[in-house]
Amino acid sequence: MNASKLANYTDAKARQLWTTLYLCAKENPKRRFHALYDKVYRPDILAEAWRRVRANKGSGGVDGQTIERIVHEYGESKFLNEIYLDLKRKRYHPAPVRRTYIPKADGKQRPLGIPTIRDRVVQMATKMVIEPIFEADFKDCSYGFRPKRNAHQAIAQIRKASKQAYWVVDVDIKGYFDNINQEKLMKLVEQRISDRRVLKLIRKWLQAGVMEGVQFHETDWGTPQGGVISPLLANIYLNSIALHKHCFSIVYRIF
Repeated sequence: MNASKLANYTDAKARQLWTTLYLCAKENPKRRFHALYDKVYRPDILAEAWRRVRANKGSGGVDGQTIERIVHEYGESKFLNEIYLDLKRKRYHPAPVRRTYIPKADGKQRPLGIPTIRDRVVQMATKMVIEPIFEADFKDCSYGFRPKRNAHQAIAQIRKASKQAYWVVDVDIKGYFDNINQEKLMKLVEQRISDRRVLKLIRKWLQAGVMEGVQFHETDWGTPQGGVISPLLANIYLNSIALHKHCFSIVYRIF
């Protein structure tokens, strides 16, 4: 199977899994899913997770490993097989994220946490498995970091809603990613997921710590902005705020 056919195959399998989990979650809003971990390291899911991480590009993490080196030197098959075995044998442990900063429009800097390529692949695979479950619960007024949704759609919805109301409220949650209560977040995740192995993975990422230069910092709060899994976790946390029955009149974004 050539690269193009393989990509189409892994994408189709991932979409099939996504749809199945979404429909199951939508059908029963109180269902908790317990058999998910083995799907995270399924070879086709890992292959698709790697394809997406590779397509997103980006720099390497604290281990210095880059996408280019994996492709041209280390070997993609070897790289994915090692991840598969580590997950299957429950010996996977994430590395701290590498802290970097990007400038904001107001002159300040936004901190980003860059996981290793290896951790990005595992996070992507996990996201592919758990995202449809929570997508079944997310409100229509949410547009940030969601599949097939973007800022332009959010703005269009605001314009539409503004014709039916006399006011619009613009709210910016300061340092949102950095100030998420991890224990509350995990309780929200546990409302839908009971697979302890998946819950352990998520907690490991939250507590992996941050390397800023040569200085290590523990992470007792927040989920590093820049991680593959972080936007989904942030939306799970934010969704609990939007459970009011009048949520249809609210459009929120966290870009």
